[in-house]
Amino acid sequence: MMIFAHSVEGAPEEDWEPLSIHLQNVVDAASRNATVFGAGNLGAIAGYLHDLGKLKPAFQAKLRGAKNDEGHSGEGARFAVEHLPPIAKLLAYGIAGHHAGLANGLEPSEFKPHTPLTERIKAAEKLELPVWLSLPNVELPPCFTNLEAEQFPFAAQFFTRMLFSALVDADFIETERFYSPQIERQWTGKLADLRVTLDQRLADFEPPAADDTVNQARAKVLQSAKEKAKECPGFFSLTVPTGGGKTLSSLKFAMDHAVQHKLRRVIYVAPFTSIIEQTADVFREALGDEDAILEHHSSFEFDEIADENKAEKLKLAAQNWDRPVVVTTAVQLFESLYANRPAKCRKLHNLAGSVIVLDEAQSLPIHLLRPCLAALKELVRGYGCSVVLCTATQPALYSEQGFLAPEALSIASTREIAPNPAQLFTQLKRVEVRNIGAMTNEQLVDALRGRCALVIVNSKKQARALFDHLKGEGVFHLSTNMTARHRRAVLEEIRLRLKGGKRTLVISTALVEAGVDLDFPEVWRALAGVDSIAQAAGRCNREGKLERGILHVFEPEDTFTPPPEIALNAQKAQDVLKNYSDPLTPEAIEAYFRELYWSRNQDMDSHHILDKISRCGSELNFNFADMAAHMRLIQDYTVPLIIGGGPYGLGEDARSQLFHSPHAGSIARLMQRYSVQVSPRVRSKLIASGDAIVARTQDFGDQFVVLENVYLYDEEAGFCDAESGDVGSLFFEL
Repeated sequence: MMIFAHSVEGAPEEDWEPLSIHLQNVVDAASRNATVFGAGNLGAIAGYLHDLGKLKPAFQAKLRGAKNDEGHSGEGARFAVEHLPPIAKLLAYGIAGHHAGLANGLEPSEFKPHTPLTERIKAAEKLELPVWLSLPNVELPPCFTNLEAEQFPFAAQFFTRMLFSALVDADFIETERFYSPQIERQWTGKLADLRVTLDQRLADFEPPAADDTVNQARAKVLQSAKEKAKECPGFFSLTVPTGGGKTLSSLKFAMDHAVQHKLRRVIYVAPFTSIIEQTADVFREALGDEDAILEHHSSFEFDEIADENKAEKLKLAAQNWDRPVVVTTAVQLFESLYANRPAKCRKLHNLAGSVIVLDEAQSLPIHLLRPCLAALKELVRGYGCSVVLCTATQPALYSEQGFLAPEALSIASTREIAPNPAQLFTQLKRVEVRNIGAMTNEQLVDALRGRCALVIVNSKKQARALFDHLKGEGVFHLSTNMTARHRRAVLEEIRLRLKGGKRTLVISTALVEAGVDLDFPEVWRALAGVDSIAQAAGRCNREGKLERGILHVFEPEDTFTPPPEIALNAQKAQDVLKNYSDPLTPEAIEAYFRELYWSRNQDMDSHHILDKISRCGSELNFNFADMAAHMRLIQDYTVPLIIGGGPYGLGEDARSQLFHSPHAGSIARLMQRYSVQVSPRVRSKLIASGDAIVARTQDFGDQFVVLENVYLYDEEAGFCDAESGDVGSLFFEL
C-alpha cells in the first residue's frame, strides 16, 4: 500500500502526495536553508525524520478518513535521540516540534506546547527507517567550533532554533507547493542590481552649496558609508545627529557591504511601525523595485492546526523574510530570536549572512537588553552577520564605558561608519533646548494656540485631550490609534502644509520621534529620556533654515503621568538637564545612558532567560516554551483590530480579500494597513457588544476581528480606546 504524506479531501488517492516525495522535497529545501550556516547535512536529516511517524498504519488510516488523533512528530525525534548522538537532542526538539513548536526539554510548561520533549519521545512509537530512506552522516556545524565551555549552552539553544527554522520553512513551502502550486514565492532579482539603482538615485542629488552646512555634512556621511562598507563583517556603529541623512547612508553602507562580502540580504530594524511604513516607502523609491522589499510588522500570527486532511498548515501567516531587503520592527526580530512557534521561527534561517541595521539602537528595551545583545553577538559570531547600531544617541553598551553585563560590546571591535561624530554634532547643531518645568494641560493649551509647532507627549490619552481642546484648521493628531493608512495620509497633508508655509500644529505621541522627516520651527516635548528629547529635537529646524530652533521640555500634570519605564528615563533625564547646559551633546547622552544602565543593572534580563540557559549545561534541557513566553519586548499585550469602514478602513477590494482569499499570509499582510492595536479586553468587549465581528472563525479562529461600528473610529483622531462605558459619551461630545 502506498504511504502518503498529504491527502486531498474528495480527490482519488492518485492525486495525494506520497511520503517519499514530500520527504525528499523537504530534505532538499531544509538542506539549502541550513547550508548557509554550515548545517546542510543536519537540515537534510531533520527533513528526512520530521514525518517519520506518518509511516504508522493509524496515521495512514487518519488520512483516509478514520477518526483518530494519531500524531506523527514524535517518532522521528525518538529515532534521532536513539541513533544520532552527539547532536541528537538538538535535532529532536525541532522534529518533535515542527507542528506544535519547540517544547521545554524536561519540565512541563504552562505555555504551548505543554508537554516536554522527554515525554513526547517516551510516548512515541519505535520505528525503523524504510529501506528507501538513507540518512547522511552527522557533522557538527562551524558555529560550535572555538567555543568556551560557558558559551556552549547559549550557542546550542540558538542553533536549535535556527535548524528548526530551516526545517519548518521548508516543510511549509513544500506543503504549500503541493496544495497551491500556482503560488509564486521567489524573488528573482539580484542584490547587486538593486545597488546599481540606488547609486543612480543618489547620483541625482545635486552637490551641496558651499554655505549648505546640513547637506555638506550629509554628503560626508554618505561618502564615509561607501568607504567603510569594504571592511570585514562584524559590529559597526553609525552615529549621526538626527537630520544627518543616516537612513540613506545606512542603506548605502548595507547594500555595498552585502555585495562586497556576498551577504544575502539587508534587515532594517526600527522600534515603531510608523518608522517601518515611512522607511519602506523611502527604500522602494531608492531601490526601484517594490517586490524586493518586504515590510513586516504584522501582529497577525497563527498557531498551526495539524489537520492533514484540510491542509491547515496553509493558514500559517508568518513571513519567512525571503526578500533581499526586509524592513521590520525590533519586536519581530528579537521576539523571533527567542520564539518557539513555527510561525515566528520560520524566518530565522534567513537572518544568516545578513546585514542587520538597528535603527534607533538606543530603543532596545532595558528589561531584555542582555538577551537582545546576546542574540546579536551570536549572529555575528556564528552566522556571518554584520550588525550596525544606527542612531543619533548611541547607548553606552560598551565595556569600555562601564557597561557591566557579560554581553557588553567592545568599542575596540565596533567600527564607526560616520566621519568624526563629535564634529558632526557641532556642525549640525540647530536646536536650543529650554527646560520650562511643570505645565498643566490648560497652561499647555493656552501656550500652543496659534503656534506652528510639533507637540510630543507620552500617552495617547494626553495627545487626544490636547487635540480635542485645540482642533481646528491646521491642527492634526497622530497616534497608533490611527491605522497605518490614516497616519500616512495625515503625514502627507502635514508635509504639504509645512512646505507651503502654512501654520501647522501637530499633537502626537512618540511615533514621530524617529524616522519621520518633519521640520518645525519649534517642538514641545513632555519630559522623557534624553534619547527621546534628542529625537524630538530632530523634528525641529531639521533643514537648518533658522539659526536655532527651540525645543521646549515640559513636565505634564499628574493626570498624564507616564508609564513606569518612561518615568524612570525621565527621572534620569532631569539630572542631565540640571548638569549639562546642552543635553544633546555626546557627553551628556553617554552620561545619561551610563546612569540609566547602572540603575537597572540587575534588571536587564527580567526573567533570567540567560541564566536559565547557562544552567542547562551538557544536558541541553532548554525551556524553549517558557523562554518564548518571557521574551516580550512590549509588556502590555495587544491584539490587532481591523477598521472595517470609512476612508481609512477596509475598502471594497480589501474587504473582499479578507472574506474570500484562501491564503492567510496575504490577508495578514494587507490587513496591516487597516489595523490598530488594542488590549484583548477592549477587543473582547467590542465583539460582545456587536460593535466588532470575528471574520471567518472556522478558517482562522479569532485572528481577524473587524470593527464594524464606524462611529468608534474618528476620521481625525482614529479609534477611541476608552472603556466601553465611556465610548459613547466621548464620541457624542466630539
